[in-house]
Amino acid sequence: MSTLRLYKIANDYLEALEGLAEIDDLPGEVIADTLEGLQGAFEIKARHVAAYIRSIEAEASAIKEARKAMEQRERSMVRHAERLRGYLETQMERTGITRIGDPELLLKIQPSPPKVVIDDEKLVPVEYKEDRVETVVLKSEISKALKAGEQVPGAHLEQGRRLVIA
Repeated sequence: MSTLRLYKIANDYLEALEGLAEIDDLPGEVIADTLEGLQGAFEIKARHVAAYIRSIEAEASAIKEARKAMEQRERSMVRHAERLRGYLETQMERTGITRIGDPELLLKIQPSPPKVVIDDEKLVPVEYKEDRVETVVLKSEISKALKAGEQVPGAHLEQGRRLVIA
């Protein structure tokens, strides 16, 4: 198996193409065989690189799935801790025991910081309100309009290129 890098094979191919074009009396078969050999090496290396890309993408996908599973587990653990905290608080309040202490843990029922409760938003004075406006550009709608031949000031379609590994 060749240890040549893909860019090196591509450079060799382009150099051979230039060099062969400069030689006037070279038979067509020799040119074709040389380019075919270099093209074959390039294609083999390109397939190896593509297979490696697929492998990396599969690993990234596995990491993404593992992260989702861990996030779900985290949410479950947080909910479980919240339920247990509520259960413990309820039972301490039921029994009238508001403080339990030992060298490792201190449990106590105490007042929470006060929180604001809005009974009727319409009655709140204007100095305690703030209007917020959020502008969102609807790219999907702009895309539809541009594809339909319409002109949209400040926007245009741009055709890029991408590598597809099928």
